[in-house]
Amino acid sequence: MNPVPEEAFGPDSDDPGIAADIRKYVSVGRPNKAMVGIAFPGTLILDPQGRVTERFFEESYNERNTVSSLMMRLGTSGTSVAGTRISTEHVEVTTYPSDPAVAAGNRFSLAVDVAPRASIHVYAPGAAGYRVITLTIESQPFVRTLPVQYPPSEIYYFEPLNERVPVYQKPFTLLQEVTLEGHPQAQAALKGQESLTITGRLDYQACDDKICFNPVSVPLSWTVALRSLVTERRARPQ
Repeated sequence: MNPVPEEAFGPDSDDPGIAADIRKYVSVGRPNKAMVGIAFPGTLILDPQGRVTERFFEESYNERNTVSSLMMRLGTSGTSVAGTRISTEHVEVTTYPSDPAVAAGNRFSLAVDVAPRASIHVYAPGAAGYRVITLTIESQPFVRTLPVQYPPSEIYYFEPLNERVPVYQKPFTLLQEVTLEGHPQAQAALKGQESLTITGRLDYQACDDKICFNPVSVPLSWTVALRSLVTERRARPQ
């Protein structure tokens, strides 16, 4: 449950810290007593027997995970969005967002599928002395990023140096969660825009069994349509 609404009617309601919490966790306007006892926004995923298998919660009342993003992060579903393919000397890259359209307050995912070519490996987190594969998103107003999700790697043994390092040799996916901020300033700035383009780059160093190639930087971009924020619950058909 969200305890902050009660603070809005307590003796310290005028405290600047509590006022800031109310704006973040409850309402930009003055809360009303009907808000006491509300829950933090969240999503529960159930199996066919009705048992909760996953749960996701947000703190800010105006931010929500998209269903497609949750399913992509759980590895149980892909996306209907067509990907953009990029070929380099060492890898094949395909990029796509979890959703074709998002609204202010949505938390969605950007995916980068990477397929190393035959006999090629790229370095995973924990590889000392090598350029670890890294996804970087360019900063822009009202777009907030979370740490990139890396899949499990494998250990590569390089016999000439008696060296063991974590690498990716098989196809893998990097997932970058992104929140399009939903506060009033963001909504006002995004109003009237038809799409949002997010840019970034993929940095990596590739090697084969004999040669380590120069580091490479690949520019990337994702474009999603912008839709209006839904603020009212639709009535069920009679």
